[in-house]
Amino acid sequence: MAVYTSISDEDLASFLADYDIGDPLSFSGIAEGVENSNFMVRTTTGTYILTLYEKRVNPDDLPFFLNLMNHLAGKGLSCPRPVPKKSGETLSSLNGRPAAVVTFLDGIWHRKIMPVHCRALGTEMARMHQMGADFEMVRENSLSVRSWRPLLESCGPQADNVKPGLYGFLDEEIGFLEENWPTDLPRGVVHADLFQDNVFFLGDELSGFIDFYFACTDMLAYDLAICLNAWCFESDGSFNITKARLMITAYEEVRDLSDAELSALPVLARGAATRFLLTRLYDWLNHPEGAFVKPKDPMEYHRKLSFHQSVSSSAGYGI
Repeated sequence: MAVYTSISDEDLASFLADYDIGDPLSFSGIAEGVENSNFMVRTTTGTYILTLYEKRVNPDDLPFFLNLMNHLAGKGLSCPRPVPKKSGETLSSLNGRPAAVVTFLDGIWHRKIMPVHCRALGTEMARMHQMGADFEMVRENSLSVRSWRPLLESCGPQADNVKPGLYGFLDEEIGFLEENWPTDLPRGVVHADLFQDNVFFLGDELSGFIDFYFACTDMLAYDLAICLNAWCFESDGSFNITKARLMITAYEEVRDLSDAELSALPVLARGAATRFLLTRLYDWLNHPEGAFVKPKDPMEYHRKLSFHQSVSSSAGYGI
């Protein structure tokens, strides 16, 4: 979450008049994240999240995201649910941006990740994958392997200003991934962005997932690979194999991973690290002036990718 587009008190009051959620009492921008403009809105009936979808989000994808949240919430997953307007529509417009209001989810995200949190994530991720099995809408992953080379080329030689030789390093890695990316693993709905700030806890109990705006139809094990990157490295850059083992085994207690999925984990983890290294690199080089958001360090994922390049089997993740 972040804030790129500002709104005034008058803008908000006029916008909320189309909803049956009471009168606004207060609102504030949410600085975390990188994609959309987000505000916490408190009204006379409760607390909500207002999202303005920025230019990187394709407006044609919004029905997928909003319907998916409704579907998963209806199945019992704890996640925000889109709030309909008085007209029944869940998608609106504000200050020239598509916009939506969703329910507020109680909980906090943990800055210090413990093994118990990784286990809880593995369980709930597998439940989400099962709940999404009968979701009928399809959205292909617009940030999968086919997008990585164009993304690198859009960064161009400036990549080497971040780290000398980075362009060549990524060019070689993308070539490997293009040749070795799996195509026949089980597919379904994936969140594709389950970073710590998108997973809420009450104490050590997982209270829900938020921010489904990268969700798509892709290999289910790719979601797990993203989380190995986001949750299982320590602040010094070392990989915590205990956290990885707990996450994967908890996942398998709900949904079995095939031998092919386990064998593909090192390649999937390399792909996930490459994806986030590239998007962070692009944002680092193209940071909007005055945006109420701090770009994330792309080199964190350079270090993670280098680790995954040394892993030859799922044993490297404790399995």
